[in-house]
Amino acid sequence: MTGFPVSMKVLVDEFSKMPGIGSKTAQRLAFYILRSSKGDAEALSKAITKVKESVRFCKSCNNLSDDELCEICKSHSRNKSLLCVVEEPNDIITIEKSGNYNGLYHVLLGSLSPLDGIGPSELKIEELLARARKEKFREIIIATDFNTEGEATALYLSNVLKDSGAKLTRVAYGMPVGSDIGHADQATIIKAFEGRRDIR
Repeated sequence: MTGFPVSMKVLVDEFSKMPGIGSKTAQRLAFYILRSSKGDAEALSKAITKVKESVRFCKSCNNLSDDELCEICKSHSRNKSLLCVVEEPNDIITIEKSGNYNGLYHVLLGSLSPLDGIGPSELKIEELLARARKEKFREIIIATDFNTEGEATALYLSNVLKDSGAKLTRVAYGMPVGSDIGHADQATIIKAFEGRRDIR
């Protein structure tokens, strides 16, 4: 980045550290900040600082929260007999957008990945087992990702939770809504057939 002032280079470097941000996007963001008013730049800086100071993990489910308990755990309208296990807090946002689930959540904060040194003790699995013993859920839904790590995590959870007394289920997967069966890959077709259900 020849010709850039040192302060701009530092800002571009900081943006480049963010996931999914390449050097060109980092430069665009830096120029956006430069062209913004001083008030807008200060507001962004304050928002970042506020997030770092106030956002924490919910002590019950590990969702993001401003308080000890997140809004979902504090809510009296949620179905307390259902628990959905996800990998990350952003998975909750996706599920909530569907408007189809009204139970509680448990965030593992990752998935099993032995090659990366992530085993059961690096995830919030012990906390999950403690909740399952204490809260006596009717059903525990495992909603980890459909990749190697997510599948390994789902298999591990199904083993450690089998004596929890709860019905264990895995979210179904296969053909996306609106997709063309002729363009689906083999693995998707297999999973679609495995997850088929009665229609009458």
